[in-house]
Amino acid sequence: MVILTKAAQLILSLSILVVFHELGHYIAARIFKVRVESFYLFFNPWFSIYKFKYGETTYGIGWLPLGGYVKIAGMIDESLDREQMKQPPQPYEFRSKPAWQRLIIMIGGVTVNIILAFLIYIAVLTTWGEQYLPAEEVKYGIAASPLAQEMGLMNGDRIMALDGKPAGDFYKIPVRIILDEVKTITVIRDEKEMDVNIPDDFITKILQYRQPDFIGVRIPFQINDFTPESSAKEAGLQKGDIIISLNEQHLPYFDEFRNAIQRYKSQTVNIGVLRQSDTLSYSVPVSAEGFIGVAPVSQLDKLFTLKTKQYNIIQAIPAGISKGYYQLGNYLKQLKLLFSPKTKAYESVGGFITIGSIFPSVWIWQAFWELTAFLSIMLAVINILPIPALDGGHVLFLMYEVITGRKPHDKVLEFAQIIGMMLLLLILILANANDIRNLFR
Repeated sequence: MVILTKAAQLILSLSILVVFHELGHYIAARIFKVRVESFYLFFNPWFSIYKFKYGETTYGIGWLPLGGYVKIAGMIDESLDREQMKQPPQPYEFRSKPAWQRLIIMIGGVTVNIILAFLIYIAVLTTWGEQYLPAEEVKYGIAASPLAQEMGLMNGDRIMALDGKPAGDFYKIPVRIILDEVKTITVIRDEKEMDVNIPDDFITKILQYRQPDFIGVRIPFQINDFTPESSAKEAGLQKGDIIISLNEQHLPYFDEFRNAIQRYKSQTVNIGVLRQSDTLSYSVPVSAEGFIGVAPVSQLDKLFTLKTKQYNIIQAIPAGISKGYYQLGNYLKQLKLLFSPKTKAYESVGGFITIGSIFPSVWIWQAFWELTAFLSIMLAVINILPIPALDGGHVLFLMYEVITGRKPHDKVLEFAQIIGMMLLLLILILANANDIRNLFR
């Protein structure tokens, strides 16, 4: 069910983005009286799931969910329609229009994707506001992964600043460390402020880290629920109990207990709990996997003071645009890392499994729209890259024509289109191969 929920969100999100992207090309083409022969969501090799014709345009849904397209008359695109290009240019064709008009048509999709992201962020801020966990509110400190500990962080550290700048939203800290190439983390440890210097090779290690949290929020181990066959429940533990010890060892935090109990697989342990004002002890069998069948209270609003900023529509407009620019800047930084050999970020590039995994396991509309806005920015940036077969490739040749006054030969454009399509197919294969490889790690 989780997989279906994530897949449904991914398909809906990509469908929205593809339709709006192609609509950008379509609107620009119609403004300049260029004929659009086809408008498709998803590709339709051999057959279409559904199609109809209205006016000069055939609208349809393909069966291959790898994007979509508009077929613009007189344009060399992925259809490679050689017969049409052999005919004399017609006034309604793309190739008959001035270079500046063709340029606007080609950037129409990217422009609409950026505008769509801004509009979604504005709507999200107006509807739900913005909730975040300030780093200073993480009162129990961090749960440091083995990699974070290798870097110099410790369980219980309270992160206060990155390169001298306030840490801000706790959950943005790992992203800032990577994208801003942070060198120094200021923490409070044992009530003393100190700096942790990040070694040069750790950006690569963080990118390749496959565990859920590089750094997490440290929480007390208060029981929220039990599994159906929980040995802890059978032993007498109750919801609301706070686990404080294991075999007389004081372990008040969930991460400490989770790590320590792995040493007692298939054994029976004594677990100390705090129930209201009473301290109690229970003898609990541990499973062969190292579990006792309990889940901690993990809702952040029950453990910490979250901050929420509400917006009316007037306030949300500049805030939404600002958030869009922030995400655009972050994605450009990610591309910079991708092309940096020393980070080996290309090994972390993912395909559809990776993209689908970023959606939550339950349908939450706020998360869905925020992720859709981010994917819209991602789609815009990728499409404007100067790679033949992408919008940016067409823009590159148009800029050449604008600067030199000479139009590239159709054979050159056709060859570039083929090379570009092969390159994109290779990238698609490598990205999804990374996904498959990571499943077996």
